[in-house]
Amino acid sequence: MAIAEDFSVTQTTDEGADMRRIVWSSVIGTAVEWYDFLIYGAATALVFNKLFFPVGNPALATIAAFGTYAVGFLARPLGAAIFGHYGDRIGRKAMLAMTIVIMGLGTFLIGLLPTYEQIGIAAPILLVILRFLQGIGIGGEWGGAVLMVVENAPVKQRGFFGSMVQVGNPIGNLAAIGVFAIATQLPESDFLIWGWRIPFLLSIVLIAVALYIRLKLEETPAFVQLKAKNEVAPMPIVEIFRHYRRPFFTAVGLKISEIAYASIAGVFVISYATTQLGLPRATILSGVFWASFVALFTIPLFGWISDRVGRKIMFYASCLFCMLFAFPLFWLLDTKNPAIVTATVVVAISCGQMVMFGIGAPWYSELFTARLRYSGASLGFQVGAAISGGLSPLIAASLLNWSGGATWPISLFLIACALVTMIATRAAPEMAGKELT
Repeated sequence: MAIAEDFSVTQTTDEGADMRRIVWSSVIGTAVEWYDFLIYGAATALVFNKLFFPVGNPALATIAAFGTYAVGFLARPLGAAIFGHYGDRIGRKAMLAMTIVIMGLGTFLIGLLPTYEQIGIAAPILLVILRFLQGIGIGGEWGGAVLMVVENAPVKQRGFFGSMVQVGNPIGNLAAIGVFAIATQLPESDFLIWGWRIPFLLSIVLIAVALYIRLKLEETPAFVQLKAKNEVAPMPIVEIFRHYRRPFFTAVGLKISEIAYASIAGVFVISYATTQLGLPRATILSGVFWASFVALFTIPLFGWISDRVGRKIMFYASCLFCMLFAFPLFWLLDTKNPAIVTATVVVAISCGQMVMFGIGAPWYSELFTARLRYSGASLGFQVGAAISGGLSPLIAASLLNWSGGATWPISLFLIACALVTMIATRAAPEMAGKELT
């Protein structure tokens, strides 16, 4: 009896250690991927509109720069489709290794690009191509990283462990904003000549570390069982659109509001605060930095709460916040008070993005059966991100230009996005505490 109890304790301890290793391996790898993807957002608002799109009109240059930002989001569904297909057929682990190499290559090469002044129109063209490559990588990476954790997590803790993968986002963002904050301390001329390149070139070291970690992971039990039973889907995407259209479009809708708030409060606001309000770069970067720091703790907290009260009620609460805060967001920014601006960005990102961002990771995965889970969760997440996230800064910049500097159209846009996600929340099944199919 004592031997059996000792074996049980040892087995439980080993399983707990394995779960921690899987979680942290996914978090570290995902942090590097998000670092690569997010430094582009900061560079878009601070550098690319000056060095790659110098059209003479600052507003039009910013719109053009945000257009290349959108390209990365528009490429993400393609990455999700490609790597989701092979992730459901070959396995999760192999895709994670491939996507991080693709992502790192695109990011590193951006740091080597000549500017518009040096090679003319070829500069923005090459920038768009490399941004597209980044989008392909992150589009395929996210689903695999989430499934490595979700398919290993205990049923009643799936929300918590699944949300932990998303902690890689604020870690990557902290690293990206931190490196850019240091670079912006350089004189303006040095920053624009070579300082902005440092965050991109550093990624090659981070990619090597993350690739080493990911190669040591083992395949998920769910996929191993599918392979053993010869139940792997031959054409996952086709099967989704034939038999799982409702879960797919539900996943897309669940993403709309969260990524809109993330893109407006975390990317567009950098441009708005520096060009429209005349605030120092350091002030707005501080807000984004502290929002990411707070997210390190709130994301797993939101996941833990969702295991107890359910996914739906958390999404409803966040959607309601997004609608109520859409106008105050800009009113508070317009005060130009550094403390108020910082607090506004922190609150907007924490409540408007991170609630749904953290809980969404396990929930998207829970909507699909194991044989289609990589493709379904990835494609739903990335299509929603492309529709709302990639286009939101571009739409916001265009609306600001159209309205002559007024922000009310942007607030109405955020409210409309929240309504879409609220409808999707109503349509989604509650999966907290339920077995995966």
